Amino acid sequence: METRSVTIPISDSIGAVSGLLVQPTAMKAILTLAHGAGAGMLHPFMASLAGHLATHDIGSLRFNFPFTENGKGRPDTPAVAEKTIAVMLQKAAELYPGLPVFAAGKSFGGRMSSQYLSKNSPSFIRGIVFYGFPLHPPGKQDVVRAAHLGSVKVPMLFLQGTRDALAEISLVKKVCSALPLATLVEVEGADHSFKAGKKEIMPALAEETGKWMNVLL
Repeated sequence: METRSVTIPISDSIGAVSGLLVQPTAMKAILTLAHGAGAGMLHPFMASLAGHLATHDIGSLRFNFPFTENGKGRPDTPAVAEKTIAVMLQKAAELYPGLPVFAAGKSFGGRMSSQYLSKNSPSFIRGIVFYGFPLHPPGKQDVVRAAHLGSVKVPMLFLQGTRDALAEISLVKKVCSALPLATLVEVEGADHSFKAGKKEIMPALAEETGKWMNVLL
C-alpha cells in the first residue's frame, strides 16, 4: 500500500486543497472520500477507513474541503463543496484511467457528493457510498435532506448506524425503500460516528463497501 500527498487546484476563486491518495498494491476501484462538517481528511476515522478499504483493494482519494483547508469553522456553501467534489472525481478518473470511480463521504461529505450527482451524471462514476447519511438535524426527524436522492442516477450504498442521532433508522429505511438504486446496510448499535461500545466497526464498513462494489463490478 502506498500513500502520497497531493495538492489539487479547485478554481481561481476557491484556490487549492490538500489531498491524500491511498493506493493498494492491487486496485479494483478508486473512491473519493469526502470528510464531514466537523473534521478534516486527517481525522482518525478517515485515515482508518482509507486503510481498511485498501485491504479490499479499494484505493481512495481523501481531501479537505476549502473551509477545512483554510481553517474556517463553518462548512462551505453547497456550491463550493459540490465544485470541490466535481474536481476530485475528475482527478481520480485522470489519475487512474480505466479504473471504476466511486464517490463517497462521511456525513456532510456524502450529502454534498450526492447533491452534486443529483445534478450531474459523469459517465465514469459507478456509484456512491454514504458513511452515515445525515438525514436530519438532531431531534428534528424529517426527510427533507433526502429529496434530491431520487435524482441520483448511480447505485447508492447507505451504511447507517442504528443509533445515529442524525438519521433515525426507521426514516432511513423509508427513504431507501423508495430508491430503486439504494442498498441499506444497518450497523447495529452504532452512532453517527460509528461508535458502538467496544465493537470495532471500521473493518465491517470496508467489508460491506467491498462486497457491494464486487456485485456492481
